[in-house]
Amino acid sequence: MDASFALLAGGVVGGIVVGIFSGMLGIGGGTLMIPLFRLVFGLSPLQATATSLFCVVPTSLSGAVQHMRNKTSLLKLGAVAGVGGALTSPLGVQLAQVSPEWLVMLAAAVIIVWSAAKMFSKAIKMPKAHGAPETPTSGQPSAPEATADGGLAGPHAPTTAAQTPASAPPTLTRRQLAQGALIGLGAGLASGYVGVGGGFLMVPLFLSVIGISARQASGTSLVAVMILAIPGVVQQGLLGNIAYLVGIATCAGSIPGALVGARLAARIPERTLRFAFGYFLLLAAALLMVNELGILG
Repeated sequence: MDASFALLAGGVVGGIVVGIFSGMLGIGGGTLMIPLFRLVFGLSPLQATATSLFCVVPTSLSGAVQHMRNKTSLLKLGAVAGVGGALTSPLGVQLAQVSPEWLVMLAAAVIIVWSAAKMFSKAIKMPKAHGAPETPTSGQPSAPEATADGGLAGPHAPTTAAQTPASAPPTLTRRQLAQGALIGLGAGLASGYVGVGGGFLMVPLFLSVIGISARQASGTSLVAVMILAIPGVVQQGLLGNIAYLVGIATCAGSIPGALVGARLAARIPERTLRFAFGYFLLLAAALLMVNELGILG
């Protein structure tokens, strides 16, 4: 009982921390959850990625619902991408099951480094703030990152839509929908393998290939993630890889954490936050790999 309580409390605290970062920067939580589960809770690589994927479902559902209410998602595109991803996410899970554990963590570290690079890129382009900073959700750049790995940034969506009316949704051709399904196939494979939402792949491809706006790409990605993650989670559950107690506690803690983070974002310059968080992600990725090499013990 004492051990279970400690795990539960630790999961809630960890979730609050993840939520605060998510709320401040408008990012998904997968890039934080995997290092948290692996390095802090000592879960195996498969358990860490499986539990992260488990947390993706409720967080993406929350964000997707808010985007649908705000009409900042293209439901048809999200559905076809999600169905495509649902076909391949179990395959990604199976590939992770037979892969060396270090390779799974290497893939996770690569995605974390990619997220850090995007943080630095956006921070460099931002002017140095003087005075009260804007929240991450008051500008377009944060939108793609809100769903980069599952979307804990849901609390931001209503504010954004209220301040900036959504443009009329474009009419998608059959070719664009087919392209969306193909994008979903790749995102589902990555999601099942690494335990993140797959938005890190879908958002830039929705922008460059489909040609929709950043906000629509963000919202549409969440709809797809909400669908494609479910088969992967089911398979991970059947394989016994999910640490449910830690996962549920972390998800529960992330909700109030995101609200706190959203409030803190109004007091801290976003440019400073992005640089700091980028370095933090690089450190997390390095620690993951050092841990897999056995240097940490």
